Amino acid sequence: MRKKVKFSQYATLAVIAKLLLITNMLSAQTVIEPIIAGDFADPSIIRANNQYYAVGTSSEWAPHFPIYSSKDLLNWKQTGYVFEQAPEWTSGSFWAPEYDYHDQTYFIYYTARRKKDNISCIGVATSKYPDKGFVDQGIIIDYGKEAIDAFIYLDGGTRYITFKAYGLDKRPIEILAYKLAQNGLKVEGEPFSLFKDDAHIGLEGQSILKKDSYYYLFYSAGNCCGVQCDYNVRVARSTSFAGPYEPYAANPLLMENEYWKCSGHGTFVNAADGKDYYLYHAYNKKTNVFSGRQGMLAQLSWPQKGGWPVLKEQSGPKLNQDLKITFTKPEIDKRWQWDFRNSSPTIKQQNGQLHLSGEMKNNNVTGIALTIRPVSATFEATTAVTNSTSALKGLVYYGDAGSALGIGIAGDEIVFWKVENKIKTILSTRKVPATVPVELKMKTADDLSVMVFFKQENQEWQNMPAKEKMKTNFLPQWDRSPRIGILFNGLVNQDADFSFFELKY
Repeated sequence: MRKKVKFSQYATLAVIAKLLLITNMLSAQTVIEPIIAGDFADPSIIRANNQYYAVGTSSEWAPHFPIYSSKDLLNWKQTGYVFEQAPEWTSGSFWAPEYDYHDQTYFIYYTARRKKDNISCIGVATSKYPDKGFVDQGIIIDYGKEAIDAFIYLDGGTRYITFKAYGLDKRPIEILAYKLAQNGLKVEGEPFSLFKDDAHIGLEGQSILKKDSYYYLFYSAGNCCGVQCDYNVRVARSTSFAGPYEPYAANPLLMENEYWKCSGHGTFVNAADGKDYYLYHAYNKKTNVFSGRQGMLAQLSWPQKGGWPVLKEQSGPKLNQDLKITFTKPEIDKRWQWDFRNSSPTIKQQNGQLHLSGEMKNNNVTGIALTIRPVSATFEATTAVTNSTSALKGLVYYGDAGSALGIGIAGDEIVFWKVENKIKTILSTRKVPATVPVELKMKTADDLSVMVFFKQENQEWQNMPAKEKMKTNFLPQWDRSPRIGILFNGLVNQDADFSFFELKY
């Protein structure tokens, strides 16, 4: 028999239900989504042709410096890269690209290591378009042990290039500035100091705006990268571009919150709505270094005239990030990247197949990995290998050539393997008919463990167990997240053939 409930009890329950609904709504509103998910550090943004363009760090992945475009600041699509091939003078560490535009030319000032001595210098590339056709113009700043994090500021008709110096010296870090030549391709005169890190809290990733009678220098302090990072965004101001700059007593402006940590290194754009927005990066606190420093957005406001600014985090749309890449067209998907230091891949698509081959470098024991930036630490990746050779062909979760794990087929054997500290270990094997195509699956979990599976034809998925639970915590590198993708490890005259690649979160 149903128990009777008095009217007052119904009213109480209704109030509780309404309060719970409001609480859930407010809770949902506090979730901050990235606008460019996955590893997209040190972003720079520009508005052009009624669109927005953003470019970010690529570190040791090629192609170099991914470019995204958007019509509304919230929904972004990758359109290409600054460089398909590394400029001749560079050896790696492609960091902190920065947009500028004048004289009907787009400029990207960027950091890379110089091949001859491994010192980080600032180079510049130019194009008539914001997202393609960039041509390298070489080094513009070579300064001491390191020059990184370029930012361009136009003050009264004169352009200046600012950068971080002394980060590798036993002295306070400084933001220095040079006057730029009219063509934007060389500096003039001697550098001068804008701001010094006398407190030794960290100083980099600067961006400068002028408001009323003040120049505001926004910067990042703390440790940028990795699990122990403590990056945050701060501001200082001056009545002169050349300083001295007074730090804000209520710093930082952006810091750790419920969902994100280590916010930093951004630039501003004046949007179509007349408001200023700050594109920066941060780590998701749950997926952390496995999804990298993701592209985030904050709105800039000035609550009081003559007062200090406020940055308020904005949420991007909650999107389904699952993807399935098929190979029905000859064009290679722009999302693929590879470790250019340790491999030289050859990629062809024809007849619904992707053919991966190439040459391995530097005693690379892992192989050639063609990878995608994951947006989470937990995912399920699947592919199908369609050819049979002695080469290892399959799935790979790739940190670098010395830190990777995967499942593949070589001849008539399924192989679950890992490379840690540049040493390769076979975790388990299984014999299968070599003439039948094989599907492979890798599944990661919240505890950073991974499981791998295979099947042929209409079989059920079969697990490939290791002797102990396999963890992925050794994969992330200090400045970049690991990638998930497909692998070839064989002779130069061999290849690996795949019919699809699918990634679900």
